[in-house]
Amino acid sequence: MALRHAVLAALLDEELSGYQLAKAFDLGVANFWHARPQQLYAELGRLEKDGLVRGREVVQESRPTKRLFRVTEAGLAELEEFAAASAKPSFVRDDLLVKVQAADHVDVTALIAQLTERAAFARARIELFGKLLRGMRGDRTEEEFLRDGDRIGPYLTCLRGLAFEEGNRDWCEHAVTVLRGRARASSAR
Repeated sequence: MALRHAVLAALLDEELSGYQLAKAFDLGVANFWHARPQQLYAELGRLEKDGLVRGREVVQESRPTKRLFRVTEAGLAELEEFAAASAKPSFVRDDLLVKVQAADHVDVTALIAQLTERAAFARARIELFGKLLRGMRGDRTEEEFLRDGDRIGPYLTCLRGLAFEEGNRDWCEHAVTVLRGRARASSAR
């Protein structure tokens, strides 16, 4: 997947400025695609040049003029083609996992601290995803929303982000327990 597809998907529901797009990425898209604001602004320029999004200027009274972007018919066709193509499996690439791989040969004190920090980050993301999901559902149950909700795609990707962070939290906490237990047993010998 290219960043362009993630940007096009983020613009499906409404016109957004580059700043709003960056916020939308932080809240929803970041659970499956990370991009820095500079990358998003550059990608918007490329998408506009390619005719996949259309930008328009909005003059604001007490603020600088801003540009809002929306997906064009060509952009929708690009997303349709992307959605029809087979998806490649994803792979984990995480420096913390490399550090854990070396746990038997390094001082685990710093490693335990990093795992604890990552678990705390995951808990915060779990809370955020829960809030986002409740906001999308409104007063409906999850079952009702999944059956009748207007836009199910963002909800399903948010559910995946939630499951991902729950897995991260659980694994980090388990790894900390194992490493602490081994450290205690080693110092008792």
